Amino acid sequence: MSIAAIKKEDFTSSVQDMIHENVVYGVKQKYPGFAFDRISAAEELRLDYDITLFPPTTYLLPPRDTFVEFTLDREVHIHARAEPQPCIILGIHPYDLHAVKLLDAVFLGNRVDVHYRARRNATLIIGIDCLTPWPYSFAASMGTALPPRIFDLWLTDLGGEFLMEVGTRRGDGLCRRYFNVKSACTALIEQRDRLREESLSRYRLALDFPPREIPGILDRGWDNPLWEELGEKCFSCGSCTMVCPTCVCFDVRDRMEPNLKKGERYRIWDSCMFYAFDKVASGENFRPTGTDRLRHRLYRKGKYMLERWGELGCVGCGRCIHACLVDIASPVYAYNRLAREVM
Repeated sequence: MSIAAIKKEDFTSSVQDMIHENVVYGVKQKYPGFAFDRISAAEELRLDYDITLFPPTTYLLPPRDTFVEFTLDREVHIHARAEPQPCIILGIHPYDLHAVKLLDAVFLGNRVDVHYRARRNATLIIGIDCLTPWPYSFAASMGTALPPRIFDLWLTDLGGEFLMEVGTRRGDGLCRRYFNVKSACTALIEQRDRLREESLSRYRLALDFPPREIPGILDRGWDNPLWEELGEKCFSCGSCTMVCPTCVCFDVRDRMEPNLKKGERYRIWDSCMFYAFDKVASGENFRPTGTDRLRHRLYRKGKYMLERWGELGCVGCGRCIHACLVDIASPVYAYNRLAREVM
């Protein structure tokens, strides 16, 4: 696919035109941080951000998602949920795009989730390189600091202009419709490559070993005292999983109106860190302690998801580290310490 360049002032006016004709979710300043939200003016967009509180995957797997609505009268009438509104996600970082890749494997693999598929097909992704990572991220050592090729358009901030890479036919159509680009010369592409390489040295956290070794380390570390040490401090609040871009667990519920004539079936986010997550109908709980649940979360991220879907479940964004109330959720700390003690 092609690589082009666009001046920043032209990019801003192009985004304004795009907003007038599309639903666009971009990064806004939400003091003291940043968050994805619908943008109504190009001036609201902040592409120089370091991290967002919640990942953009929430637009593909919402916290609450209605499947069907139903009415109970003399007959039962079931109404399927309307098709999702087409939208554009603007400003996604590489590690979050790797999370989208994992969600695609989970929900579009052997068993297709039609609700996820509908949202995914209705969503265009315009990403941007993360050249100034925040202190909690370790994406460089996870191999997620550069984007997988599932984007529609990809940007790199070169200072006075953006380099724009086209990734799909839909992205090419978006580029032709809205962006006044020029062909990128070799010097600009080389500048992008230098900026990417320089950004890798700005990550403050890192694994002490290649990420491909995580499953083997976990294989040898099941009974390590680390899990008890961390688990006894855990509040089971689920903060780590609520901000994680790769968490895919949900519960399906029915809700009835007080008149008992209308209702809906919906799914809502769930968390393996919650006490009731592993409780079954007969009353048994297969992970009754914080230690059991914390260990499961880190095994799921570093081993189970890889074995089932071919992708590690941690992209190194660092949101869980920042969100944890008692400073025990860090995958990079747990994996590094475990490696030192079992290798």
